[in-house]
Amino acid sequence: MKRIAVYCGSNKGTRAAYAGAAENLGRQLAKRGIELVYGGGCVGLMGVLADAVLQNGGHVIGVIPEKLVIKEVVHEKLPDLRVVKNMHERKALIAELSDGFIALPGGYGTCEEFCEVLAWSQLGYHQKPFGLLDVAGFYRPLLQFFDHAVAEGFIRAAHRELVLVEEDAGKLLRRLETFQPPTEVKWIR
Repeated sequence: MKRIAVYCGSNKGTRAAYAGAAENLGRQLAKRGIELVYGGGCVGLMGVLADAVLQNGGHVIGVIPEKLVIKEVVHEKLPDLRVVKNMHERKALIAELSDGFIALPGGYGTCEEFCEVLAWSQLGYHQKPFGLLDVAGFYRPLLQFFDHAVAEGFIRAAHRELVLVEEDAGKLLRRLETFQPPTEVKWIR
């Protein structure tokens, strides 16, 4: 894996564990020589993550829409900042640049972006791995929803297996690096 996209909150959340996990993930990426691709912000977990990668000698690619640059949430110390017109271009470019995807805790945007690239995989647009860094059980309700959707016949069990979940960043990165799609996955073409 050369690059991993990380989706995460533009806030830090209520628990110190969230920022700690973002910082640890940033260190782990830099240590492994994996470049970070993310939304280009300097605030919340986004800023913590990018700063940790940079402080540990890693490379960061930020992709941010013009509107957010104007609102001054752009991380100005990035070695590679790509400004796009809108969120649709941002999501497409992040997906194109990345070899895999991780979601740290976050809100609507984090969930939407992660689920969108997951759906793209289900539709056969790519076969890149996905991981949820389940800090302090943050993603348990979402995982319960995924399991419920499988039980109700809306998600195939093999597609549910595409979502790798770990509480530890190092373990999650190892699983992404060695990911092989389940043989029972039938890519929709």
